[in-house]
Amino acid sequence: MISAGDFRNGVTIELEGNVYQIIEFQHVKPGKGAAFVRTKLKNIKNGGVVEKTFRPTEKCPKAHIDRKDMQYLYSDGELYNFMDVETYDQIALNADVIGDSLKFVKENEMCKINSHNGNVFAVEPPLFVELLITECEPGVKGDTATGATKPCTVETGATLNVPLFVNQGDTIKIDTRTGEYLSRV
Repeated sequence: MISAGDFRNGVTIELEGNVYQIIEFQHVKPGKGAAFVRTKLKNIKNGGVVEKTFRPTEKCPKAHIDRKDMQYLYSDGELYNFMDVETYDQIALNADVIGDSLKFVKENEMCKINSHNGNVFAVEPPLFVELLITECEPGVKGDTATGATKPCTVETGATLNVPLFVNQGDTIKIDTRTGEYLSRV
């Protein structure tokens, strides 16, 4: 149990049957009345943000989040299969747990699996990936003054915008958090 007076940014707590991470907190001591703690909480499972106030003596159970490195093996339609590289245990996750997080991840890449009490709720891809461009229109020579971009498709099937000088067959580096082109490799 953690009291509201001990809240810090990044701490995860269980509240009303959900798991929340503290994004912001502020101890408020008004001139009149009792002190309180104003917080901004992010629901870890669905990403929603709520604001809540606590009395400094209120206690909440601390939530323990397990982050485990696992290798993404393959997808067989609705299920995505991962393997623990130390114990060789395999798990299969449903497509609604995965969401969009694997659109830039190739097979055999390492990912972080986030779980709470054994229930997996999120998959974190590596921050940066290098992928081959499989489909891209040719760029127009000399049209680089505007910083223009064109759409392309990478080997995982995802599409993103790249600068005009990037061509089909190039390998590029992508930031998986934003889905943006970073550089050619």
